[in-house]
Parts: sequence; C-alpha cells; structure tokens
Amino acid sequence: MLKSKSKNNNLTFGSDNPNAIEVIDLRKIYSGKNVIKEVKAVDGISFSINKGEIFGLLGPNGAGKTTTINILCGLINQTEGDAFVGGYNVKKDLNKIKELIGVCPQEAAVYKFLNAKENIEFFGNLHLVKKEKINERTDRFLDLLGLLDASNRKAKSYSGGMLRQLNLIVALISDPPIIFLDEPTVGMDPRVRRTTWKFIGSLKEQNKTIILTTHYIEEAEALCDRVAIIDYGKLIEIGQPKELIDKYNAKDLEEVFMKITGRRILEGF
Repeated sequence: MLKSKSKNNNLTFGSDNPNAIEVIDLRKIYSGKNVIKEVKAVDGISFSINKGEIFGLLGPNGAGKTTTINILCGLINQTEGDAFVGGYNVKKDLNKIKELIGVCPQEAAVYKFLNAKENIEFFGNLHLVKKEKINERTDRFLDLLGLLDASNRKAKSYSGGMLRQLNLIVALISDPPIIFLDEPTVGMDPRVRRTTWKFIGSLKEQNKTIILTTHYIEEAEALCDRVAIIDYGKLIEIGQPKELIDKYNAKDLEEVFMKITGRRILEGF
C-alpha cells in the first residue's frame, strides 16, 4: 500500500487516493435473541469524502448517522460492507486509524472536576502531544471559542454549550487530519453556535477533513461542501447544499428532506 504524509502534520495516510473516507455498501443490523425486532440501523450505504472536505450527514433521530460514525471510528463493527479511513480498513487497521482521527461525540467526554486547561492537557498527554504544542493549541483554541476567561473554572460549572466547546477542543488537541463531529452545537445559544461555526470553518483552511452530523439545516448550509441525506438507514441523496436545493426547487435543505422523505429532519421514528 502506498503511503502519503498529511499536509497538517506527520501522520501517515494509508493511500495516495484523494478520498479521506470510503464507505462501500455498509450495513449494520441489530438482531439476535436479545433483540425483539431486527433493526437495520445502516442499510447498504456507499459514499466517499475528499481530503479537506466538510461533509455533512443529515437525517432525523434514528436515521443511522451516529451508527455510521461509530463504525468509521471503530467503536462498533459493521455487519457487512467495507469502510476505509485515511486509506486504512476499519476492520484491519484500527490502530492506524486512531492516530489519524479526532472524535467529538454527542455527549461531552470531559472530566467535570477538572478545569478546561487541565482537561485539554490530560487528553493531550494521552495522545502523546508535546507540552509546548498542548500549551500553544490550548490558548489558541480557548481564545477562538471565547472560553479563555473561563479556562480556570472547573468544567462542572460550565453551561451545556461551553461543555460542547471544550469537548471540541479536546477532540482537536492532537491536530488530527480527519475529524468526526457528532451534533457538536446541540444546546448552544445562537451566539455561541455562530462562534463555533466560525471555528469549525477555520479548520477547513488547514485542509482538515470534517464529517459533521447535525439537525440544524442552517449549520449544514453554512459549513458543508456536500451533504448526504440518510433516512431509515439508507442514503437517499447526496450533493452540494445549493445543488440539492435547486434540484428539488426548495427554499432550504429542510424542504428538500420533506420532499424526498415526507417528514422533517427533526422527527424521530
């Protein structure tokens, strides 16, 4: 397998292919004696994501977005199909993939008895990031997200939006070339959300590849180069936001989703 160096750091991709992520006929089926009814959480989806692209996964609760991300991050195994991250197979090369990715999950994965700087330093050390790099990135990220003044407060005193911002910084402290953001701005007020959008957008300028799940249509339209619309585990449309809006003669992506599924993105099962 050919090797190529990331433009952002010394991490090694497993292929010179321009795609950062390849998903091929991916399926995740929950079944067995402990499952009342077989559930096809992901049902044969295929797509690719270019290096340096912000790619959105849109769909209602239960559509398969988080399951797809969990497979790509190696948190769960697929039932069928293949997936490659940075040119590496998620089934065979998970340790190499972990060196390439940063993951910001839906629930804040920080220690509330530590303050912001202590949390960031702790996770930076886990990733073996050099101390001077941790310090530089910590101050820069806290400043960009407006958390610098609160950086010495314990995280347990933070609002939900502030915790999510800290969660985002923790995911980025190792300077990964591929970043998974699962509903990163849920619970943020409009001002904080806009600040976070600007921060996420700045990552694209560093040639980061970002996979974003969101229920906020305006977020996807503002940030994403392309979006994939998923419903009931199936990929039903993919393209640039404006391209899809024009294709379906819609005012926004929410209306696109309504036209092709008959329900709103914020609906669940």
